[in-house]
Amino acid sequence: MEKILVLLLVTLAVAYAVPDPRGIIIHLEEGELCMNSAQCKSKCCHRTSGLSLARCAPKASENSECSAKTLYGVYYKCPCERGLTCEVDKSIVGSITNTNFGICQDAGRSRE
Repeated sequence: MEKILVLLLVTLAVAYAVPDPRGIIIHLEEGELCMNSAQCKSKCCHRTSGLSLARCAPKASENSECSAKTLYGVYYKCPCERGLTCEVDKSIVGSITNTNFGICQDAGRSRE
């Protein structure tokens, strides 16, 4: 038990000694492999199909396809950039069946 504790402490010490601010598990750049959107700087972990590897991707721009919700932390279409809204089916069923895609629209223009 003591050996495991020492190994864990050494591992943590090495992880904190790494000067790279990007990190190994969080603050991932675009194109890096991810398992959840919380790991990415852009907050979008994206995959193109159910069998593809998920990678960090930029958020969707105006007039691009988007997804408003995800159940598992991985998107098939990234959510919109700040200031844009994604008009979609926001139900749980849409999230499960991957039919919750829409188009990013400017929030100010959509109200007019």
